[in-house]
Amino acid sequence: MRRLKRSAGSMKSNRMVKISKVSFLVLAMLVISASARQRPYRYPNPALVSRAEQVTGDHFPLVTSTPRGVTVLARVMPRAEVLNAIDQGLTELFDVARRHGYRNRLSFSDYTVFIARADRTRDRSGAYSPDIAVPAQQYAGSDYDQGGFIYAAGMVLAFNPSAFVIAEHDHDFGRISNVVRYEGEHIVLYYNDRSLYERTADHSRGGGHPILQ
Repeated sequence: MRRLKRSAGSMKSNRMVKISKVSFLVLAMLVISASARQRPYRYPNPALVSRAEQVTGDHFPLVTSTPRGVTVLARVMPRAEVLNAIDQGLTELFDVARRHGYRNRLSFSDYTVFIARADRTRDRSGAYSPDIAVPAQQYAGSDYDQGGFIYAAGMVLAFNPSAFVIAEHDHDFGRISNVVRYEGEHIVLYYNDRSLYERTADHSRGGGHPILQ
């Protein structure tokens, strides 16, 4: 009887070990799967990163992606609301672009977004407006000129790869969606309607966003 009890106990122990191994394997697979979903980004080339650092004066040590596959570089890890807002802005842009018959650069994975430190968080009227300071260039002498620089909600950094920079937000994430859509408009137009792109790329000559209705 004692041997039977020990045998039954041994069988139960073996089953528990097998269950534990299966449970651990399933857990490990879930962790790996979750990590893969969170990290589908492609690390951008050094020249693009250097360009972003030159424009903003920031460093971007963190690389992540939005749920839909936009590569994001930032000083600090972006909140989920920020990543979702980036996706929302591009979703709106892609929808209106398709209504215009455009087909190029309408994939989330085509885009890289840098999130820089905001050089101001309020505009002249006192409204919440995180913006970055960029060289005035063609805006020199205009109402936008702040003394050799202007405040911009965002700025296109490159067309290939398609990249732009926006400012950090801690609320009003709908504004991020708008900025992403507006900066993305320039890139979509560059690849789909070069004539309209040329007419609307330089806001110093008038016009604004949204360009595509």
